Amino acid sequence: MSKPTLIIGILFVALLALGVINITQNYQTGNELDYYALKETTEAAMTDAVDIGYYRMYGLIRIDKEKFAESFLRRFAATVGNTRTYDIEFRDLNETPPKVSVLVNSQTAATVDNEGLKITNQIDAILESKYMDNKLVRDMTRNGELDYTNIE
Repeated sequence: MSKPTLIIGILFVALLALGVINITQNYQTGNELDYYALKETTEAAMTDAVDIGYYRMYGLIRIDKEKFAESFLRRFAATVGNTRTYDIEFRDLNETPPKVSVLVNSQTAATVDNEGLKITNQIDAILESKYMDNKLVRDMTRNGELDYTNIE
């Protein structure tokens, strides 16, 4: 082989390797960013969706499904960029005990046979409290009924 053909072959292999490295890096970085965005957004949305009135009345933590979904979508949209297509699926939303299961699919810019490379992340989250007794409810209970006259 002549030297110019060898140099062209080496350049072609180098460009091919750089393309594969770029696609792999895009996929791995996107997966990591999607996971942490999903995790942080789910945690914040669950905290936003806690029903304070229910907690004051019964001493149990409960989330509002609609408020969680709204807060999650708003926060997730603000977190991610517009370089990918996202598909969000709420698999399970439990109000009491507060448990959510969220699946996020995103597609990278790279395609193989007109099929995008799909990144899938799923998170299952349960909101817990370290408090076994609600002091406010205990202090306000009179004869099995809540007495709001002593609220300060």
